[in-house]
Formats: sequence, C-alpha cells, structure tokens
Amino acid sequence: MALRQHLRAVTEYNIRTLQTSLLAELSGALGDLGTLLPLMIAMALRGSIDLPATLVFSGLANIFTGVYYGIPLPVQPMKAIAAVAISQNFSKQETMAAGLTMGIAVFALSASGTLSWLNRVVPVPIVKGIQVSAGLALTISAGSSMIQPLGWITPGNDNRLLALAAFAFLIITALIPRLPYALLVFSLGLVLAAAITSTTSPSISQAGLWHPSIVIPNAQAWRTGAIDAAIPQLPLTTLNSILAVTSLASTLFPNFPPTPTTTSIGFSVALANLVGCWFGAMPICHGSGGVAGQYRFGARSGSSIVILGIVKLVLGLTVGEAVVPLLQRFPRSLLGVMVLAAGVELAKVGQSVGDGEEVWGRVDEAGDDERAGHEGKGKVEEERKGRWMVMLVTVAGCLAFKNDAVGFSAGMVWYWGLRVSIWVEHLRHGRVRLGHERRGGEESAILGSR
Repeated sequence: MALRQHLRAVTEYNIRTLQTSLLAELSGALGDLGTLLPLMIAMALRGSIDLPATLVFSGLANIFTGVYYGIPLPVQPMKAIAAVAISQNFSKQETMAAGLTMGIAVFALSASGTLSWLNRVVPVPIVKGIQVSAGLALTISAGSSMIQPLGWITPGNDNRLLALAAFAFLIITALIPRLPYALLVFSLGLVLAAAITSTTSPSISQAGLWHPSIVIPNAQAWRTGAIDAAIPQLPLTTLNSILAVTSLASTLFPNFPPTPTTTSIGFSVALANLVGCWFGAMPICHGSGGVAGQYRFGARSGSSIVILGIVKLVLGLTVGEAVVPLLQRFPRSLLGVMVLAAGVELAKVGQSVGDGEEVWGRVDEAGDDERAGHEGKGKVEEERKGRWMVMLVTVAGCLAFKNDAVGFSAGMVWYWGLRVSIWVEHLRHGRVRLGHERRGGEESAILGSR
C-alpha cells in the first residue's frame, strides 16, 4: 500500500509539473546529453557496446527512475569504464563483464547496508567536494576537448563563434528563465547535423527493428573487465553516482518528491546493469552532474526523464545504428556550452558548505554577554574555514589525480586532522567532557558531520 501511495503521489506530481511547465521539462530532459552522447557514440563505433540495446535499456531505466523517484535523475555512462573501454578498444564481452561486475558489487553494497552507513559517516564537506570536483571536471572537459580544438570560423556549422553565440544565449536565458535553452540549442544542433549528414551519409539502410542478442563474457573478458575497468569505476559510482546524488537531490528538492535513499539509488544502478549488460547495453549509473544539468535547463520532475526515456526506447527499437552518423555530426560547440553550464550548476553546491543552523544557534546562545558573542562569532568563522578546507582538499585530490578515491582519502585525512586538533584543544583546556557533550555543535559544525 505504501508503494502504491508513493507511486500515485509521484505520478500526480509529474503530471502536474508537465502540465504547468511543458517546455521547461522538455528542455531539462536534454540537459545531460553532453555527457551521454560523446561516450556512447565513441563506444558504439569501437564495437564496445551494442547501440540499439543501449538506447532500449537506458530508455527503460529513464522511464523507471522518472516514474519511481519523480526527480530528473539521469542515466549516464559509467565514465571510468567508458574511458578504459575506449582507450583499450574493449570488446563487447569485456565491457559487459565490467558492467556486470559493477552491478554485483553495488548490489552487495546496497543489500548489506554499507551504502547507508557511508551516507551517515561521510562528512558533508567531502560529499560537496566530490560534487564540486565533478562540476569543475565537466567545465574543463567542455573547454579542452570540445570547444578549444575548434576553429574560429571553420567549419561553418561548428566553430568558436557558434560557441560564443550559444554562450551569449545562455546568459540571456539566465535573465529570462522561461526560455527553454537546452531544447532550442539541441534543436539547432540537430538541424545543423542533419544538413551535413544528408549530403555525406544519405542512406539509412541500417534502420530496422531491434533484434536482441545475449552477450556472455568468457573467462578472459571477466578478468580484463573486472580488473582494468570495474575496480577504477567502483569509488566513482559510490561517491558521485550514489552519495553525491542523494545529497544534491535533498538540496534541490527539499520538500517533494521524497529524497531517494542511498540504498534505493544503489539498487537502481545495480539492477540496470545486471539486466542490460547481458544484451550488450552500455554500463550505466546515475550522476550528480546530470541532476545539476537537467535542473539547470528546467527539469523539475521525473516527467522530463520519462519523455527522454520514451524517445530513447523508440529510437533503439526502430532506428538503432542508423542514428550514429547524425549524432556524430552534432556541433561540439553547442554540446560544449551545454556541458559547461551543467558543470557550473553542479559546482555551485559548494557555496553552502559553510552554512548550518547549528552554527547560528551557538552564536545566539552567547546571550547578552558581548565578549561571549564575539567569541561565538570567531568560532563561526573558524568552523566555516574548517568546512571550506575539507571541501577544497577533496576537490584538489579529485582534480589533481583525476580520481575520486584519492580526493575522498585526502579529504578524510584533513577531516580527521581537524577533529584531532579540536580534541587536543579541549584536552589542553580541560574541556574534553564539554567537547563530547557538544558534538552536535563545535565538532560537527566544523567538520560537517551528518
């Protein structure tokens, strides 16, 4: 009964939001394509995945998440697996072995309660640091790999001038939020891509109904996929696709729909891969960057993701590989600006790392004593600096080594260093007992404990 009530409430919310903000939901549905398209196309061209199966199963995952969660929860490629598969020319068996390994690992973490435990013990500034680093990584990628290689005026349908025009339009839509930026820019990109494709690849003989086939990895594929791709992917999925997603969802959607739990998100990721990867579908997960991108471009409910899922499903069932030439020629200038905007939106979450009701509460408790009030304000500033440093150290580790696990470890070391320094200060002043009594105050405020 509880599930039925939940689904009814989410469905009513999705329909109500779609009726009042149709264009915004359509625009927001496209907010994560800057991450999806380049990796999906590259893996399909190398034979590492089956494109029709990817469209079908990622579309089904979109529909499920939109109906069940009621928020614009993205379905993204597993980036570490995608990077290894592209660089090492993985076969379908090796890529599927990596995705299935991840599905098994995440399912075990969810079923055992490990993800829920991590959500309780990992400090907020570290989670925000993972989010900020992901946002900055998106902006760096947009500039270095999508926009910077372009010429200023050539080719005519994809150049830096077009990127500047798209950026100027982005500023205009920031002043006029009702303009569906992603929908308009993506439509323009499709027109430009279709104009080139019609002259260079006019045939659509590859189009046809999808015929599913089972992919069974052999022993060597299991070894290669699990060791070379799944192990690097596990910390990225745990931190950015699960912990950071639930944190960002609670920030963007504080009232309704209910914030997804880490265990629920973990099962969603696990089941999507344990089903789709047997058919050659791309290993997928959720991601905080996608949530931020879709929110930035107008999505406020799961209806946007349901629409995207239906489009993917129809394309996968009917068009399949024939869509590759069109997507290959989508202007990187437009795609780059969309990724840039999504990255900035995600990095913005770091601005609230110093906020907290317990901070202001302790200043107010200083009472009428002016000296105590000054001391309280000094503690507030010290707490803010502590949180910022934990977050920035996490960001530095993630970006410097391009590894979320390194950033997480660096942030935790800094976190525990601050915690020890607080304990030593209390010990020095004979306030160890007081310090423990105020765990919800001084230590948790500085360190951002949950």
